[in-house]
Amino acid sequence: MVEVEHWNTLRLKIYIEENDRWNGKPLYKAIVEKLREMGIAGATVYRGIYGFGKKSLIHSSDVVRLSTDLPIVIEVVDRGFKIEKAICEIKPMIKDGMITVEPTLVVWFGSKDEIKKFEEDAVREE
Repeated sequence: MVEVEHWNTLRLKIYIEENDRWNGKPLYKAIVEKLREMGIAGATVYRGIYGFGKKSLIHSSDVVRLSTDLPIVIEVVDRGFKIEKAICEIKPMIKDGMITVEPTLVVWFGSKDEIKKFEEDAVREE
């Protein structure tokens, strides 16, 4: 295995709710599918067990206070230019939510062939 550090990367986090929809489909699924279509490196969806948003309503997975509209966070890490393009595509899909972006350092492990492709992609940045 070979290790590579890449400094020109961003972490994108998208905060929505479980019941949010886009064209009849759960919004988190629509967003992940769009990111995949765009060739983003990867995305992970987290389902919150407890939280509140701008309306200060508690969303909980507690049996006593069971909410069917739990917080959802979609996390993505990729090169800056790809994250910027992703934001432009995703923003119109979100009616009520929040997007955050922060710089991040990626320490990536892979085979020599994977590392070569990773480095070639870095040269092709727009």
